[in-house]
Amino acid sequence: MQSDMKVYSEVGKFVVWDYVVFAAMLVISAVIGIYYAIADGGQNTSKDFLMGGRRMTAIPVALSLTASFMSAVTVLGTPAEIYRNGAMFSIFGFTYAFVVIISSEIFVPVFYRLGITSTYEYLELRFNKAVRLCGTILFIIQTILYTGIVIYAPALALNQVTGFDLWGAVVATGVVCTFYCTMGGLKAVVWTDVFQVGVMVAGFSSVIIRAAVVQGGVSTIVNDSYHGGRLNFWDFDVNPLRRHTFWTIIFGGVFTWTGIYGVNQAQVQRYISCKTLLHAKMSLYVNLIGLWAILACAVFSGLSLYSIYKDCDPWTAHIVSAPDQLMPYLVLDILRDFPGVPGLFVSCAYSGTLSTVSSSINALAAVTVEDLVKPYISLSEKKLSWASKGTSILYGALCIGMAALASLMGGLLQAALSIFGMIGGPLLGLFVLGILFPCANSTGGLVGLAAGFAVSLWVGIGSQIYPPSAARTLPLPLSTAGCNFSVSATESNWTMTTTEASSLFTTGAVQTEDSTSDSLIQNWYSLSYLYFSTIGTLVVVVVGVIVSLLSGGRKQSLEPGVTLMKEDLSCYNLFVHLKAKNDKEIEVLNWKSTPDMASGTINPAFSDIELDMKENKDKANGIPVDDR
Repeated sequence: MQSDMKVYSEVGKFVVWDYVVFAAMLVISAVIGIYYAIADGGQNTSKDFLMGGRRMTAIPVALSLTASFMSAVTVLGTPAEIYRNGAMFSIFGFTYAFVVIISSEIFVPVFYRLGITSTYEYLELRFNKAVRLCGTILFIIQTILYTGIVIYAPALALNQVTGFDLWGAVVATGVVCTFYCTMGGLKAVVWTDVFQVGVMVAGFSSVIIRAAVVQGGVSTIVNDSYHGGRLNFWDFDVNPLRRHTFWTIIFGGVFTWTGIYGVNQAQVQRYISCKTLLHAKMSLYVNLIGLWAILACAVFSGLSLYSIYKDCDPWTAHIVSAPDQLMPYLVLDILRDFPGVPGLFVSCAYSGTLSTVSSSINALAAVTVEDLVKPYISLSEKKLSWASKGTSILYGALCIGMAALASLMGGLLQAALSIFGMIGGPLLGLFVLGILFPCANSTGGLVGLAAGFAVSLWVGIGSQIYPPSAARTLPLPLSTAGCNFSVSATESNWTMTTTEASSLFTTGAVQTEDSTSDSLIQNWYSLSYLYFSTIGTLVVVVVGVIVSLLSGGRKQSLEPGVTLMKEDLSCYNLFVHLKAKNDKEIEVLNWKSTPDMASGTINPAFSDIELDMKENKDKANGIPVDDR
């Protein structure tokens, strides 16, 4: 028992080598930006700056998509989710596959064919300028809000556990991102993402390998997780009020993440920068492998957390103040004898932050220049390039300012993250309406967007007022039975009485609630957060189609290529290819089975005509002897 507390009292701190590793990660990211600022003559046009000259290839774009998708929230939050609620989260692996297929087959062909830079250019081509402007403004608001939180939240978690300077990290992250985005444009963002994916995998690997060594092997971790109920992969409860079930993650997750992968500017801008449509589609499928790898690392890190702290939960025991501090605490606990390795994990977390923030800054610059500057102000390509760089600096400063504001928001942080999801659903619905429903018109698009946004906002804000009960989130037991609560404050930064300890022996002990006391409105507000996007999308589509039909949507004439065509689908192209191949084989077989009666079947010098001896007695090989 005392040995357990010795571990807690001797938990490591950041040393010089940790800071060196972290600084090296920032410096390498900045150097990549400098390189692409001068390579190939620099970023002379807005097309070069925002789209990499549309010459990108599949592999780097795929890794960039993975890095942008996996923020520090993934590095710190997903292992804590597994630790508290079990491995059900790994079902997102199926969700990612569905999202990639939907994005590559429905959205990529349309966006790539139109040659757009901003996703919201499509809304004007399909509807009108008003719809485009609404989409652009919603995207800018949600991205600035979310990016500020992405910068601040991991910095706060790491600061409270490691002592890593909070505002130094926030400012350094924002400045470095802004620097390489402004200097090197999309190419710099993509290639720094490639580097940062490597750092993320290395950071996760260091934790997993050391945890396996400490616990005596992977089998011990799996065995502890099994007996602790953490290997709860399959839960087929169809109740939409449950936070995570198989159906919630599959259906709700597909809508939520398609809003990011299918239509979010930060992701779309990458794959339409590829040199061919094949490369664009391949970047998404290769990226899927990266998503699975990062998810597997995060899930196993969470299981390692449980195996090590199954008898003395640091969160329940108030050693850490929030679940997202568990991973940094574990790192300083098990890697304290390896100088520089804790710094590698912090670099891993901040690589997730850098990739997300840089993607956001570049996307915000693209949307601003393409949707708010070019349509109204005539500028040369050189001036547009400078405008793109200027807006990158502006948005970098705004994101740092938003991080400062986030530090004052307190309990509103979760509300802000929910708003990000609430906006994504209606925007996805608007694009689905345009691409899949030829009858949809601008009136239906605007009314549908307003209705979807209103309903999403209603549900989202209501969920903050009436949060779901523990019975619906179903947290698993977290024990403090193995903790030594007699340690004094001089030996450790926490104390606890036996009474307090007994009251905290498990956070998973859920009291049975009287379901009849729940009103209909409370149940509505208690929907799983993954369904917020689903509701927003479906409301936009249903309302949009109805309004469009009532306002003459069937009579409109559309520009060619703005809706999905059967030729865009890989399955259709494969069917056409196979049919053509089959038809060719049948033609060859028919030719062989019914030979021309005027030609030989085996020997070309032999003709069927020669078999008629009476008519051909004066001919050789069908040719009159006299004519020879």
